[in-house]
Amino acid sequence: MTTSLERRSVGLPPLTSRLRRLLKHPCLMHYNRLWALVLTANGIFLWVSWTPSTRTMGHAALADLALAVLVRQQYVVNLLFRLATRAPTSWPLKVRWTLGKVYHFGGLHVGGALAGTAWFLAATVTTHNALQATVGWTLLTLLAVIIATALPPFRSRRHDHFEKIHRFGGWTALALFWTHTLLSSPGPVEVSVLAVVTFSVALPWLRLRKVAVRLERPSPHVVLARFDHGETPFAGSSTTISRSPLKEWHSFANVPAPGEPGFRLTISRAGDWTGAFIDDLPERVWVKGITTAGVANIETLFTKVVYVATGSGIGPCLPHLLAAQVPSRLVWATRDPRTTYGDALVDEILAVQPHALVWDTSRHGKPDMVRLAYEAYRDFGAEAVICISNKKLTWQVVHGLEERGIPAYGAIWDS
Repeated sequence: MTTSLERRSVGLPPLTSRLRRLLKHPCLMHYNRLWALVLTANGIFLWVSWTPSTRTMGHAALADLALAVLVRQQYVVNLLFRLATRAPTSWPLKVRWTLGKVYHFGGLHVGGALAGTAWFLAATVTTHNALQATVGWTLLTLLAVIIATALPPFRSRRHDHFEKIHRFGGWTALALFWTHTLLSSPGPVEVSVLAVVTFSVALPWLRLRKVAVRLERPSPHVVLARFDHGETPFAGSSTTISRSPLKEWHSFANVPAPGEPGFRLTISRAGDWTGAFIDDLPERVWVKGITTAGVANIETLFTKVVYVATGSGIGPCLPHLLAAQVPSRLVWATRDPRTTYGDALVDEILAVQPHALVWDTSRHGKPDMVRLAYEAYRDFGAEAVICISNKKLTWQVVHGLEERGIPAYGAIWDS
């Protein structure tokens, strides 16, 4: 394994213009631009219609809330990735750079939820039917709770509670929306839209099943979970698993081996749930829905990419490294990789990435990942960098490179 202690230090390129840096700031990332776009479109509709009727406001609320639900549907997510990554590498880099931000689609979810709630509030205020108004205010109270608990301060500190409120609150809100709609003598359009939304919510649960899992624990920090229940997911997808399906679900990157059935998940100790999973080693777990595309699927938009990972971030990178669909170079910083992840996994990585830069943090401390990423980007002649790490470091790498004119991508923790 190579460490950057054996490589010469490299200086970072100069910053781009102040305007370009402003546009690349996290506050103006595409996620925020999308929810702002949805709110702007609704504002324009309000301005054009000027004094919309209660029914028109109800239709607007339904359209926005349907957007909020459907854009999170697994089939829709996979479709968005498929469409965005169909662009050939001969297209201008600036166009492909923007298309690579497809995983910011959660901004549409936020914009639809906010706009839909606002329209529903306006419609409820003007409702004269007492029963319909009672259902409306109950639904608005529930929507307010869902939105408040989805805000980053609550979601990041109490994610388990956020997940339960979002799930059970969402199901209850859908039932109340049906009730409210049926009380207003709906037409075929309203019923059809609500039926599609209901089917979208139910679809993943229609594929709920309990499957066997074989677990290998190379260290107390990590477990390798092997599945072979008739599915071989595509590289770069993820699977959600649970031990109590009505409580909490956790998503992990699928690692299929080329030419072999089934897949693996790399599960690291990162909280109570993963800690208990590693300690207990369950024989069966619940899965639902379909495998869903993840951030790194945007690699096909570029001729060469650099993968930057820390710790268990190697999991989402590994399927792409094994598939070798796009020429890539790996930069991986982790604590004592062979002791933590086992010789077999490390040897498997080095077999497909013989020139990988693997930094052992237990020996050399934490590196400057922005510099290491840029060095690999420059030396390999890559067009983009994909970072899989914790929130702070991911944003540090992505923002640190993009403000220097280098396309960079990483999770945005919007779910």
